[in-house]
Amino acid sequence: MTTNGEHATRDAVLSGDAAAWRRWYDAHFARLAAYARWRCGGLRDLADDVIQETWFVAVRRLARFDPDRGAFFDWLCGIASNAARSAVRARRRQCAKVRALVPADDAPAPEVAEDERAERVAAALAELPDHYERALRAKYLDGETVAEIAARTGESAKAVESQLTRARQAFREAYERTP
Repeated sequence: MTTNGEHATRDAVLSGDAAAWRRWYDAHFARLAAYARWRCGGLRDLADDVIQETWFVAVRRLARFDPDRGAFFDWLCGIASNAARSAVRARRRQCAKVRALVPADDAPAPEVAEDERAERVAAALAELPDHYERALRAKYLDGETVAEIAARTGESAKAVESQLTRARQAFREAYERTP
């Protein structure tokens, strides 16, 4: 959607046009849901909470959205990113309390181990600086090639490759630090 189109849609929504809001919501929901699931390590219940919180915040703060500063979807991703960080922190606090109650010699069931891996992925993504998260999202969630990322961002392919290398390393280190 063009900046002018996003201005017009935002203005229509702010004036109470429910159909405009529905079109905007429908146009972005699936992609936002995919982003939230990725940020939450594939944990559907956590991602559902993040999606709900993202739309709730977007409705409350829509007047602050400025299409001249970026696309609506990118604005939603910023909200979702913050919601995911908060949700992951809250979940890890809750899980730590539960783990403290479980005897150490009880081996987790396979699905519990998979959930723990997903939680570690989500926690590692939550620790990353935004520019690393954006680089990994473009490559692994959106499926963009290095050349496509470079063309979209105006950076050289070499710079994009370097950033992806640093982002992957930062993710790996964050993942390994996460208990």
